[in-house]
Amino acid sequence: MTAPRKIIHCDCDCFYASIEMRDNPELKGKPIAVGGSPERRGVVATCNYEAREFGIHSAMASATARHRCPDLIIIKPDMEKYRIASQQIHQVFQNYTSLIEPLSLDEAFLDVSASTQFQGSATRIAEAIRAEVKEKVNITISAGIAPNKFLAKIASDWNKPDGQFVITPSQIEEFVSQLPVKKLHGVGKVTAGKMKRLGISTCNDLRKLDSEQLRQYFGSFGERLQQLSLGIDNRPVQTERIRKSLSVENTYVTDLPTLESCLQELPNLYQQLTHRLEKIDGEYQIKKQFIKIKFHDFVRTTVETLSDCTDLENYTTLCEQGFARGDRPVRLLGMGVRLLPKKMASDQDKRELEVEPGNDAVEQLNLRLEQVPEEY
Repeated sequence: MTAPRKIIHCDCDCFYASIEMRDNPELKGKPIAVGGSPERRGVVATCNYEAREFGIHSAMASATARHRCPDLIIIKPDMEKYRIASQQIHQVFQNYTSLIEPLSLDEAFLDVSASTQFQGSATRIAEAIRAEVKEKVNITISAGIAPNKFLAKIASDWNKPDGQFVITPSQIEEFVSQLPVKKLHGVGKVTAGKMKRLGISTCNDLRKLDSEQLRQYFGSFGERLQQLSLGIDNRPVQTERIRKSLSVENTYVTDLPTLESCLQELPNLYQQLTHRLEKIDGEYQIKKQFIKIKFHDFVRTTVETLSDCTDLENYTTLCEQGFARGDRPVRLLGMGVRLLPKKMASDQDKRELEVEPGNDAVEQLNLRLEQVPEEY
């Protein structure tokens, strides 16, 4: 039997805002947000905890954020500065493992299963990483430690900010059984609402449904839900991140009032998209094209079609279909493609990503709990 994996999920605390407060100490203790201007329909990329006390959060319109907190300081993003800080943080990660899966500039999964540092204790490795980042980059990060990526990501949010939380193999059963289903990866508002109507609020409630019931209620996603409700996630940490889509979008200072005005914006978006695709040429193949529309009342819609290229006529048709769903002024317009890596994962990797419903899932969990290191 192989020992359970030791996965650490590292997540910087309000990353952009932390960098700004680091570089300008006068901002500490004041509500700040990093994002676009309220006058130009900007949105909040992130904010510090003082701002969050006013109900401000990422993706909120900057105008709404300023309305909730008139003293809110909104800072224009400096992406180059954030990238430099992210590189410094990843250099710290490299001191402890080479198995790093970056999710964004401010978070990553680390597999430290084979590490011999600190006698192989993932808990102490996470503590060392957090201390080193604080010393070298002068910001704080939170960490989650668990036998798989699903649980590690949940754990990293448990003691934020500047904390960590550990879920050992022997604790999985108790921890997951009481976990709210809204915490499960892939459960959005629609699925959560359906679960609520079915009387499902925790993973323990999900476990009461058999495979057939889960398929009936949630389709193919039901099999994945069954595994997650048991705390099972066999996905490996992938050092090369697989991109699933690529897109560009613009938020307009003045609404695009008609379909014709939206269509006039497509060539500019198309040029931006083509430029971005050139950077990954040869690595991926296109499988779908899509158009994203956000109307002036913030209602969103996405229309897509099967395609192996970026055909402008397809985008025109998709835009026409999407606009017809709302038939009102548009504040945001975007276009993109769904991607498939040209180098597919090996059969072994694909099997690890597949779901094994029913009693097999329970057996896998029991096997992973058989061998627990003295210090996890």
